[in-house]
Amino acid sequence: MPTNLNPRSETSAIVLTSTGSTSKVTASLPFGVYNDSTEFLSGASAQVAYTYKKLGGDVVDIELTPANVYAAYEEAVLEYSYIINLHQGKNVLSTVLGSQTGTFDHKGGITAGPTSASLKYPRFTIGYSRRVGDGGASAAGFGGTVPCYSASFRPAENVQDYDIQQIIQSASDSGVDVAGNAVDYAGKVGDKRVIVTKVYYVSPRAMWRFYGYYGGIGVVGNYSTYGQFADDSTFEIIPTWQNKLQAMMYEDSIYTRTSHYSYELINNKLRLYPTPQDWGMDGLNERIWVKFHVDLEPYATGSYDSGVEGVNNINTVPFDNIPYENINSMGKQWIRKYSLALCKEMLGQIRGKFTTMPIPGESVTLNHSELLSQAKEEQTALKDKLREMLKELEYPALAKADQEVTDAATNVLKVSPLGIFVG
Repeated sequence: MPTNLNPRSETSAIVLTSTGSTSKVTASLPFGVYNDSTEFLSGASAQVAYTYKKLGGDVVDIELTPANVYAAYEEAVLEYSYIINLHQGKNVLSTVLGSQTGTFDHKGGITAGPTSASLKYPRFTIGYSRRVGDGGASAAGFGGTVPCYSASFRPAENVQDYDIQQIIQSASDSGVDVAGNAVDYAGKVGDKRVIVTKVYYVSPRAMWRFYGYYGGIGVVGNYSTYGQFADDSTFEIIPTWQNKLQAMMYEDSIYTRTSHYSYELINNKLRLYPTPQDWGMDGLNERIWVKFHVDLEPYATGSYDSGVEGVNNINTVPFDNIPYENINSMGKQWIRKYSLALCKEMLGQIRGKFTTMPIPGESVTLNHSELLSQAKEEQTALKDKLREMLKELEYPALAKADQEVTDAATNVLKVSPLGIFVG
């Protein structure tokens, strides 16, 4: 019985059509990030006609399907979003460190947390620099993001040395101080070291002669003599900062000298001078006060908004995929070109499986190597050009450009004649 050698079809089963269809885009997308965007569906469908013309589909068959083009278009949009978000992440990272992050699905979309910040211009707060300053303020004991506390104890007669660490730790464990009052650092010390920043003694017998109650009446000048206003008083004009320094010195004097106590603090061991005695009146019922903060671990969270939990690097910045509708004409043209380069790469991979195609009496060599080479070069060139352009648009570069414009305008105005005012 003779064999039938007639083929069922004399045309390729896989040939790119000249137009796409918006109704078939969604089913062809690997990720479906933009399934709900009618604008994206229209753009992906129109990309088929663009690819068909650019690759010569009306002259030689193109071994791609519209689904390949739709997938390439989605990848191009995601690549554009990726590069733009990297650029913006570099711009704002210092400002958003420690702020709230989010949770993301496998598509990169935010499922919980703040609204996507990828299209927002941040309110600059000198971000990381401010946090460095907060750390310095905490170490100095005035502000910062580490909670500061105060504690007190009663000196004992003939006892000169006191273990501040043990005194504070005991109060933290019991929740009350020596007077039986609740402490706000209860349960927060444990085995952690306390950092003492100030020691002072408040005497109710001390009168604020110059800055407190009953004081300051008629006192003038620089306090070289502490007399009141009289006929032979001399007046001196002194800067305000000198008065401020005098106030600080006087306050320290009340904390220490007025009480007849001075102290030495070594490794949280406090030594009082002179050795406490019962001098009558309130005597040993007086208390010595200390200000301190607990030595926290670098990643421990204090009671203030210290920014420990949240954005720690560019990978946790709450950036969603850029909405397709917010990509302007420049971005969409980049997407079209990059999508075309991806289609060239796919076509090269397909044609590479068949180096030559036999035809009657001859064979045809396919151009897969040229397609792959062109595709890689075009993709690299497009990404490099976009990154180069974005680097010129980083916020420091924009500020520098504004400065150059301002300087240039100022130099022009220097040689401009000024009008004479006629009243």
